[in-house]
Amino acid sequence: MTRTATIIVDDRPVTAVAGVSLTAALVGDRRWALRRNPVDGGPRGPFCGMGVCFECEVTVDGVPSVRACLTRIRPGMRVDTGAPDDR
Repeated sequence: MTRTATIIVDDRPVTAVAGVSLTAALVGDRRWALRRNPVDGGPRGPFCGMGVCFECEVTVDGVPSVRACLTRIRPGMRVDTGAPDDR
């Protein structure tokens, strides 16, 4: 049986396979925009998937600028994207 973990994303519960990257959990929930561009406010999403581009930065448990592609989910973690819910 596959283990799951529930995280809180923008004040909404999201359940994903335990141990996957935060980016995988968010994309699995059909969240393509993970932040807003600081210059023009446009939506930005994951690009490289390996921590080089910084396009997947979110706030995790109050810590800003966390790269979602390098972060594994854990039960109860709180994620703030600051992005529109474009699902």
